[in-house]
Amino acid sequence: MPASRPSSAAAASTRRVDRTGRSIHNRRVDVPERFEQLIAYLNSQLPSPVDQQTTDEGSLQFIGGDPPEVVVLLTDTSIVVSEFAGVWKTPFEFAAKPRRVGVLKWRRLPENALLGALDHLVRGAREARRASYQVCQYCGRSTAPEWLHDNGVCQSCADQHSGAIH
Repeated sequence: MPASRPSSAAAASTRRVDRTGRSIHNRRVDVPERFEQLIAYLNSQLPSPVDQQTTDEGSLQFIGGDPPEVVVLLTDTSIVVSEFAGVWKTPFEFAAKPRRVGVLKWRRLPENALLGALDHLVRGAREARRASYQVCQYCGRSTAPEWLHDNGVCQSCADQHSGAIH
């Protein structure tokens, strides 16, 4: 007897479903609503203050913290979470060069999984950034690496203690 095709009931039982019995494939997401939820979530969960800007490509960039700690780029399809970093091109020009921590495809993930993963990435970026801070040997303040004059001396104390003139 030739092999028969599985019935539609059998085929349906092999589809992946969530706890409610709905198919996890081709799940409709209200994209504008989810995008607005992500904007609100990032504004509330990133370290204060949060600076939000629109890039030339139309994506939204969020920079959280003072000094900056976390950079998040929200596009039409993904969220890129980065640790803030940068270099001084000249003594007067600083160029931000964020270090990518992770990328999430926000349209593909259910809301709870997305927010949980986003939370972990933001926390990881923040911890990595703070780990790069050094305590100034003169004033005792924890200082971001771009504001260190030398290892262990913040720019402000270097100006006071070394006679540097700018």
